Amino acid sequence: MTDGHPPGDRPGAGSHGEGTVRELPEATVERIAAGEVITRPARVVAELVENALDAGADRVDVSVDRDGTDRIRVADDGHGMGRADAVRAVEPHTTSKIRDADDLREAGTLGFRGEALAAIADAGRLELVTNDGGDVGTRVVAEGDGTRGDGDKLVEDAGRARGTTVVVTDLFGDRPARRESLASPAREFGRISELITAYALARPEVAFSLEHDGSETASTPGTGTRDALVALYGRETGGESTGFTHRVGVDLADRSADLAVEGRLCYPSATRASRDHVHVSVNGRPVRDDDLRRAVSRGYGSLLPGGREPVAAVRLDLPAWAVDPNVHPAKERVALRGGDRVAEAVEAGVREALTTADLRRSGEVAMDLDASLAPVEGADSEFADATVLGVFRDLYVVCEAGDDLLVVDQHAAHERVNFERLRAALADEAVPSAELDPATTVTLSPPAAAAVEAHREALSALGFAVTPFGGTTYRVSAVPAPLGRVADAEALREVAAELAEAAGGRGAGGDPAATLREDLVADLACHPSLKAGDDLDRETAARLLERLGQCERPYACPHGRPTVLSIADETLARGFERHGSR
Repeated sequence: MTDGHPPGDRPGAGSHGEGTVRELPEATVERIAAGEVITRPARVVAELVENALDAGADRVDVSVDRDGTDRIRVADDGHGMGRADAVRAVEPHTTSKIRDADDLREAGTLGFRGEALAAIADAGRLELVTNDGGDVGTRVVAEGDGTRGDGDKLVEDAGRARGTTVVVTDLFGDRPARRESLASPAREFGRISELITAYALARPEVAFSLEHDGSETASTPGTGTRDALVALYGRETGGESTGFTHRVGVDLADRSADLAVEGRLCYPSATRASRDHVHVSVNGRPVRDDDLRRAVSRGYGSLLPGGREPVAAVRLDLPAWAVDPNVHPAKERVALRGGDRVAEAVEAGVREALTTADLRRSGEVAMDLDASLAPVEGADSEFADATVLGVFRDLYVVCEAGDDLLVVDQHAAHERVNFERLRAALADEAVPSAELDPATTVTLSPPAAAAVEAHREALSALGFAVTPFGGTTYRVSAVPAPLGRVADAEALREVAAELAEAAGGRGAGGDPAATLREDLVADLACHPSLKAGDDLDRETAARLLERLGQCERPYACPHGRPTVLSIADETLARGFERHGSR
């Protein structure tokens, strides 16, 4: 694993000779982006997992104690290394993956810089036990002293089957400033969970497991994308999905290439609030490419409700010359030749797959409008003088107000009403909850499960009663019932996602606790609100408009989208070329 010998470049069984791990020439070292610095525990896991995959592993097991600074263990069943390679692999600028600078242009492995193990050993204590199939394995212990691999190194025989195990302990032990700069233990482990999820979906033929403080939090069987999605997202999400393969020739910067897009698309009945659950990989490498993620979402088109994003695992296969993986220090992004053409092909492949898929939804959502649209006693409405003319496409309420024509988004408006009612009701108390009889189970993604574990009190205050049920599955025995309507257990997914994002510091500045509470209340308000396509008669539409006008901030939903658009009389006059006359 550790150096990740690519197929066809393996040391001989039991070899203690020269091996294949070599020190890179200085000219090559100078051309490699400075990105192997170990900045946090997740970077250690990423480097070791990539080495395992490059070594042809069929199984990768990751174990983490607390936030990862105490202990990280990554074990695989890959090719392993002989004695000479194992000793050399922990030295700076050594690798079996490339030989000179020209290889950088078409590197076919996940890693190639030859810095990972030396950098890890420099930041903590590294123990490597490996065997390439020989009678005796090798144990190497390297511990830097902050001077780039100048610390002690122990080499001895070890017993191990073919493969490699790396254990990293006391990470940043001599760098207190680095340790203090880390996020909370829950967030640091959340990053590791996100990482394993990304690799498990990028390489679904490989079995992954993740253990945290002795408990397994994620496990995939290595039997394909559908099974990986089911393991990570639950059967109700991953099982309701369609597979696809789309192959097309594209012109990438005046050079033709064959592009393959494949993966699995979860049905639009299972959506999320953010695009973080659109998993994209390029040539086996998970990447955070906003253009490609947007292309997947565009492929769903009108199947997605407003403001919602899909759950999907999409893999791209391109010639190595069309991909530059050396543009980001953590290798989270790649540069693609002809990126716009690639995105267009992804969108077309997704759209084509969903056109032929069976996308039937199950279950109807009951709406209880009476309680939420009851007028506020003694409060004036901003739209008291407006007259409802009708409802357009079961989405927009059209009104006349003086000289203006108002168009109201019924979902955004109802969401604002619910949000302010809920926020007022929860100002000094916990969210009312309702028991589920029988209780139900919800399977979360590993990052969301980590957030649930870290924020049990917050979930309880929000009306959830949640207990572990094994792995990333939780038993939900009570749910919020804040607006005269009981939420369903699936609302836990959205709340857990918001908890994970807030813990990651992705929101705006200010008081993190207050921001988290506002975000959670906004999501709870969204859940029972009117949706596009819900039938709204004129009387109910008038009540919605009146109640919206009594809100503190009636012109935007809690997520910032406008609720009302105004079309002035002058706009219509110009459009119909009525210049100065009626």
